[in-house]
Amino acid sequence: MLTFRSLGPFQACHGDVALDLGGQRQMAVLARLLVAGGRAVPVSVLIDELWPGEPPAQALSTIQGYVSRLRRVLEPGRAPREEAAVLVSAPPGYALRASTGQVDSWRFESAVKADGDPAEVWERLEEALSLWRGPALAEFSDLSWAATEAGRLEELRLIAVERRAGAGLALGRSSALVADLEAHVAAHPLREEAWRLLALALYRSGRQGDALGALRRARAVLRDELGLDLGAVLQRLESDMLVQAPHLDEPGRPGESLRGTAADPVPPGPDPQTLRVVVVDDQALVRTGLRVVLESEPGFELAGEAENGEQAIAVVRETRPDLVLMDIQMPRLDGLTAARRILADENPPKVIMMTTFGTDDNLYSALRAGVSGFVLKTSAPERLIVAMRVAHAGDALIDPAVTTRLIAGFAGHADPAAPPALAGLGDAELDLMKLIARGLTNRQIAATLSVTETSVTESVNKILDHLGLFDRAQLVVAAYESGLVNPGDTR
Repeated sequence: MLTFRSLGPFQACHGDVALDLGGQRQMAVLARLLVAGGRAVPVSVLIDELWPGEPPAQALSTIQGYVSRLRRVLEPGRAPREEAAVLVSAPPGYALRASTGQVDSWRFESAVKADGDPAEVWERLEEALSLWRGPALAEFSDLSWAATEAGRLEELRLIAVERRAGAGLALGRSSALVADLEAHVAAHPLREEAWRLLALALYRSGRQGDALGALRRARAVLRDELGLDLGAVLQRLESDMLVQAPHLDEPGRPGESLRGTAADPVPPGPDPQTLRVVVVDDQALVRTGLRVVLESEPGFELAGEAENGEQAIAVVRETRPDLVLMDIQMPRLDGLTAARRILADENPPKVIMMTTFGTDDNLYSALRAGVSGFVLKTSAPERLIVAMRVAHAGDALIDPAVTTRLIAGFAGHADPAAPPALAGLGDAELDLMKLIARGLTNRQIAATLSVTETSVTESVNKILDHLGLFDRAQLVVAAYESGLVNPGDTR
């Protein structure tokens, strides 16, 4: 069978025998028709694209000569007056007639774009990627049409690598994929999908610290190269990893921990139940927007709404939600007072304060009262979702950047109700407090210090007991009030 190969050195073959396609420009005629995908290419276009700038005076007859010689090579058994069946005349030009199975690039593109279950996708893309023998159309890289097509095919190849990896993850082949994905992100460090797949493969291989490290590397690369933060998908993945979201676990291993060992058991993540949220804001438009966000996000449910602090207390006691998202400035009863009363109840929900970020003393007081943190009303929906997930996990302030700026307004003004100085704490405990003040979760601290998460949790609890505090948010305040850290510190 006659076949054409452009995913590597350009060739036409009869069976396993490569054909002599003549000189570079004659081969370029056939390659240009192949790139057209079976569509006709006018002779005038062939002339302009094969001789950019100044075509020779005899360009038309030269093209006709190339086509005649190529026809003899491609169809050696064709009678002299018999119409060509492969390289055909298609006024005002020529076209290549071939099936998808005869052209490696056509086969490859068809395989990449086809759907199927993970096993089918894995097998099909394994075969498709094996078609590549080198850079596409490299012989014609000085011609713009060839460079454009080579770039398009290379992008399809990268998509194929990533789709194959995604299928492999779905099939439970995480560990085997890590090395290939490390090479992939090293070669293409700006592809966020590559980083997502690598982090997920590491996570499912029981390497949670390495998975979070991969996302930190991705963040550093994107900031250095593009001045951008992680995209919404990677931010959500990072948040889900920090709370060990069940949907990240390897398929076929429900309920089985992939991140601990018998010697160092890891506490299970939160129950995969739906998080029930009460939204409190005196502006109907804000409540409507938050309702839309919650209704469009799997794993969340709107448990109730309130437009002031009094209603909020009643709704929370009636619905017993997992989390309250509440404006700090409201009529009748402000958010701070409502939060204090909600948090004073038995088994209270987590409370996140919403703010437009002013310099209201109430924000500082709310942090001391034990709220889980703050989010800006202008935050993107994905950031609100991340904030709620992390708050429910009970492991971090919601937005360390906001709380740091907030505390900066009170730097040097000791609160008379503040805990005593940090006497009795050793260097290790003080270092731990600094990391907490930076907004790191227990899991991130464990990865940073190369210790177990269990030991970090135990140490945090000991510090809280020593200082007479009950919440890590209050621990952050203590770190600032004591001068252990200062606003703007990053290390």
